[in-house]
Amino acid sequence: MIPLRLKVDTDATEPYVARLRSFEGTSPRPDVLHPHDVTLDFVDGEASHYSGATGSLRVFGVDPSELDGDTMLVVPTRKTAHRLIRASSRHNTLLVTERCDQICVMCSQPPKKHHVDMFPLFETAVLLAPEHSTIGLSGGEPTLYKAKLFEFLRRTMAARPDVHFHILTNGQHFDRSDLPVLRDLDLTRVLWGIPVYSSDSAVHDDIVGKPGAFEQLRPNLALLCQVGARIELRTVLTKPNAPGLLDLAKLVTTALPFVEVWAIMQLENIGYGRKNWSTLFFDSSTGFDQIARALDIAVARGVRTKLYNFPLCTVPRAYQSYAPSTISDWKRSYVEECAACSLRQECGGFFEWHPKTHGYGRFGIA
Repeated sequence: MIPLRLKVDTDATEPYVARLRSFEGTSPRPDVLHPHDVTLDFVDGEASHYSGATGSLRVFGVDPSELDGDTMLVVPTRKTAHRLIRASSRHNTLLVTERCDQICVMCSQPPKKHHVDMFPLFETAVLLAPEHSTIGLSGGEPTLYKAKLFEFLRRTMAARPDVHFHILTNGQHFDRSDLPVLRDLDLTRVLWGIPVYSSDSAVHDDIVGKPGAFEQLRPNLALLCQVGARIELRTVLTKPNAPGLLDLAKLVTTALPFVEVWAIMQLENIGYGRKNWSTLFFDSSTGFDQIARALDIAVARGVRTKLYNFPLCTVPRAYQSYAPSTISDWKRSYVEECAACSLRQECGGFFEWHPKTHGYGRFGIA
């Protein structure tokens, strides 16, 4: 797994954002560096040594060629640096908050009560991102800090007209007072990832652990539609909601046909997903007929539908084109049986923390 948190040492005392520059290979050294750039001075047997306007920085255990252009959040008191934006990756997500007002039974990032405002540091990181980046914003629930989120988007989008955002939100906190602010943003550059787990409000509310969540979500989706927002509807597949997938497809295609994409997602074995794995994991390889019926009706009615986090060999050949590689590179892995597979380069594989006994009844027959 690609490390996102590194051991460092620095002479600074407060957290700061820095972009590491080694200018190795074909990377030219510009005449003027950004104030947040730190450049490689030398490498010894212990660490890579950088310096810049923010002071000196030593990074341990990683070849500097793997870090060139990466934007780090350096936390001096902990002697750690978090790789906020990896220059070589298209999978970069900023964790806005760990607080959330829902407690989803399969949550991969279980909520915490505390919150640290990172928006100023994240704004600097976005300004340092490679050209034409798409940056994820996640939580917790980012819209618990809606005013700061909107201001962050306004400022960064104005400063970096090439950058796009993918924001994961439970969609509970929009209201009509947000319309002017949303209309002031370039919403063509924001994709809102919003979960809907069932057409049955009781099933949806039970999954998210919040009574009334479904009824709150429907008018908020309509509000986002009103301002022309791009929406990625997300449905994590579980034993409780798999039987109702066809009914959900009918709801999506009749009441929510404006969504840009409907993503049906396999379960991630981490956080609450790991805790509740035995009661939640739905073997889509042997129960794919339920997915196929939902996918068929959605596609036939013009809703772009995708299967996220599905190993290709667990999907019938006729439906494999709907299953792109979606697992982020830093947390993607493959099991032993994948070694000789002809589809490995196209397949998203597994999450690094997926059980080694993968749980699929139909596997390795791509």
